[in-house]
Amino acid sequence: MASPQTQTTISPHTQKPLVTRTYPSQSELTATIQRSKAAQKEWRKLPLKDRIAVGYKFIDEFKKMADEVPLELTLQMGRPVSQVAGEVRGFLDRATYMLSIAESSLSDVSLKDTDKPGFRRYIKRTPLGVVLVIAPWNYPYLVSINSVLPAIIAGNAVTLKPSPQTPLTAERFALALTQAGVPADVIQVVHLSPELTSFAASHPQVDFVSFTGSVPGGRSVEQAAVAGEGFKGVGLELGGKDPAYVRPDADLDYTVAELVDGAFFNSGQSCCAVERIYVHESVYDAFVPKYVELVKKYRLGDPTLPDTNLGPVVSIASAQRIQKQVQDACTLKAGAKALIPEDLFPAAQSGTAFVAPQVLVDVNHTMEVMMEETFGPVVGIQKVSSDEEALKLMNDSPYGLTASVWTNAKENPESERAFEKFVDELETGTVFLNRCDYLDPALAWTGVKNSGRGISLSKFGYDQLTRAKSVHMKIQT
Repeated sequence: MASPQTQTTISPHTQKPLVTRTYPSQSELTATIQRSKAAQKEWRKLPLKDRIAVGYKFIDEFKKMADEVPLELTLQMGRPVSQVAGEVRGFLDRATYMLSIAESSLSDVSLKDTDKPGFRRYIKRTPLGVVLVIAPWNYPYLVSINSVLPAIIAGNAVTLKPSPQTPLTAERFALALTQAGVPADVIQVVHLSPELTSFAASHPQVDFVSFTGSVPGGRSVEQAAVAGEGFKGVGLELGGKDPAYVRPDADLDYTVAELVDGAFFNSGQSCCAVERIYVHESVYDAFVPKYVELVKKYRLGDPTLPDTNLGPVVSIASAQRIQKQVQDACTLKAGAKALIPEDLFPAAQSGTAFVAPQVLVDVNHTMEVMMEETFGPVVGIQKVSSDEEALKLMNDSPYGLTASVWTNAKENPESERAFEKFVDELETGTVFLNRCDYLDPALAWTGVKNSGRGISLSKFGYDQLTRAKSVHMKIQT
């Protein structure tokens, strides 16, 4: 059967078509990549300070569009319109930070302090060439900025492939870049089927692939990249099953509020959403009722309305997968208990993308809901008797993106030492104290195990998008 030639975005809350895009042929896609390759050779010649100046103009151009973004994004992927402004702010903050460190991160590394007489040595950071960025739908602006802008500032060309769920985000991103002065062939948006995505990842003129998405999707992209001619780098930001641990001295009111938001914001559709919580037995009975009462206050409904703070998940298929995970955990054999009555959320009707938020207790690691990514408004809470048990359970996961510990380290030196042990022993890319579900652009964003490999943000994000070229000079006298 022939592959479809178009993709159509379905609005999650209405289940109606929103926008359709046409796929290129393989020859058309090759021509796009070849134009990127040619344009990159000229773009890299522009002095770094001038590329950085274009980057700041891009921020100004995007700000002019900012008022149009919230409703447009809500219609594409379903996040409440009242919550989209935060993504826009984060997008601009990350762009500003990565531009602020670009010169120090990309300038030549001098070794003159250790050079011997008659020698000069230094290390250049040179662009890779064409970078294929495959972006997700859940935070399309926030995730894309991590790779697209640094890649361009470093002197690369970018071929940006957005999710079929959020095609307009990439087009708006590219428009702001070209209006700021980035040549059109240095930033190109392509809408691709899975087969064409694999073709692009394997293309010999693509030099690096940055992918954010599911573990199966990442595996497919990596296999395609490896199967192609030559050798290219692949950065993979994949899933998470991020844990939180509440120690006995945690401020419960503060901790509950933060962990509810960390689990349910964006309907739990975040790679670093809190999906499992371990609570010390001494505070478990106080923690759980507070948590449940706050979750009950969510307003699930039409995401275009200003008072809605919990929207649909991305699709009916996603809703059904999430609901099955909950149902399987709550069977008589498994024994989990659901604490949120679904009738509190009448919008969560069968056959829709609306999923009622749910809190599960009496959970354990034999259940998929505690081991595999849910990517929905569901969290499991498990009682533990010690730091050691919590640490063991937090690491008992195929994922390792972020983890958080909640304790009064400021007032209690013992708690600070306990947190430092978690920092050393947690198998994860980021460890939080008393916060969660947050990316600081000054810190490297990375994961271990099935959460992927590679780095974005921070100065190390530029290292992934460049290669080192050593220059070793013997000065003849």
